[in-house]
Amino acid sequence: MRRLTLQVRDRSGPQRSLGPADSGSRVMHASTSMPIPLLGLRTRRHSAMRQRFDNVVAKIKLQPRTRASRIAKRAVDIVLAAIGLVALSPVMLLLALAVKLTSPGPVLFWHRRCGLKGRMFRFYKFRTMVPDAEARKRALEHLNEMKGPAFKMRRDPRITRLGGVLRKLSLDELPQLWNVLRGDMSLVGPRPPTPDEVERYTTRQIQRLSVMPGITGLWQVSGRSDIADFERWVDLDLTYARSWSMWLDLRILLKTVVVVARVRGAR
Repeated sequence: MRRLTLQVRDRSGPQRSLGPADSGSRVMHASTSMPIPLLGLRTRRHSAMRQRFDNVVAKIKLQPRTRASRIAKRAVDIVLAAIGLVALSPVMLLLALAVKLTSPGPVLFWHRRCGLKGRMFRFYKFRTMVPDAEARKRALEHLNEMKGPAFKMRRDPRITRLGGVLRKLSLDELPQLWNVLRGDMSLVGPRPPTPDEVERYTTRQIQRLSVMPGITGLWQVSGRSDIADFERWVDLDLTYARSWSMWLDLRILLKTVVVVARVRGAR
């Protein structure tokens, strides 16, 4: 299957295409130190995770960002998310009705996710699984097809019939426009992990939390269904962090439209 590629330039090396990664060549060296406290994890279950990472300082070589560029990125997020919510509200209402009529349970699924520097927030999606999906997950963990802390299963029995269609078209992600408007997420960035996943992160993997999570990113436009190694996922996220620009965000958004139109990459 032909892969979409993006040419990315950072200031530490020449232009390159994002194809199959050599993870050893992508280890990031320190030029900017960013503390990653796991905020909001106050339960006993997460106390060990807090103790492990409270003293970690994730170091990643970031593309220099001015205050103006940060403001510009946030402004674009707000404007596009607001336009998207208004323009797509009829579609979202129809999807909500379809979810309600085709399976028991709530229309929206929300979950605790870790955002920038480990800040916890509520992550929203249209529900695509049976109501007790989280309870069933433990019984399926031995079938995980992703190497690493993230869980991926090509034929997950918890997904409803309508949910499979929504995932294939990425329509289940539309409520995350609200997360973008709230400032929990950006339109473009790494996917936000669950606390359980972060609990198993290595020091290098936790560097994903050095940037604002997003609805789409390099992973989504690089054939995410074909990526079976979490380190490859991390490679793409850290490459985005060190190569960030408004132009790169725009290109990723345009590639996302192409991927969704071709019904490719999701599962």
